[in-house]
Amino acid sequence: MNTNEITSWLIGNGEEKFADFQSRLIPNIERKTMLGVRTPALRSLAKELNGKKASEENKRCAKEFMRNLPHRYFDENALHAFLIEQTGDFAICVSEIEAFLPYVDNWAVCDQMSPKALGKEPQRLKQKIREWLASGKTYTVRFALGMIMSWFLDESFDEALLAEAADIKSGEYYVNMMNAWLFATALAKQYESAVKYIEEKKLDVFTHNAAIRKAAESRRVSDERKAYLKTLKTKA
Repeated sequence: MNTNEITSWLIGNGEEKFADFQSRLIPNIERKTMLGVRTPALRSLAKELNGKKASEENKRCAKEFMRNLPHRYFDENALHAFLIEQTGDFAICVSEIEAFLPYVDNWAVCDQMSPKALGKEPQRLKQKIREWLASGKTYTVRFALGMIMSWFLDESFDEALLAEAADIKSGEYYVNMMNAWLFATALAKQYESAVKYIEEKKLDVFTHNAAIRKAAESRRVSDERKAYLKTLKTKA
């Protein structure tokens, strides 16, 4: 399979009704770029092209496809994210992510990319997260916030990263919503540390209130804590 055949496969496996549905969820992407290939099919193709059991020919094809930027279709970008997820080496994975992030232009592709290889080097990942947070680029910052949520709210919890996320002040909706999601998750997993940022109003008003709303919807937050958090909503 070559890159043209990959695109042909995507076109052939697209579903118009599903593309219409996706377009409503991702309004900043032109409908004409959406083929409507379902996520399980994309993940299966990514595994075939770049998984542990992929042939050398397929792996070469995957590398060529990932070098062929920018892609034309949303589905090609989604496939690219899943190809990166198949990468097992930390350094190679980071290199592939950084080559791709400038072309990520929507929340769906950004959030689909969560390679397990990043968890192999937590200290090095922290440094990369800090670089991505400082980039000022919407989906690079969103990706960094997502990586804090994925890797540093459990056994490897690092409140310093939470403090850096709280310092993010952005006019971008998709950055602020991810930050709200991060803090809502932190309230579920690391309540004593996270609630201070809400009590002291360290977040911008939108993110502050969105984090409380999301926490109140979570089954992982107790009713008592939900009631208290709701008293901390703010207008200014």
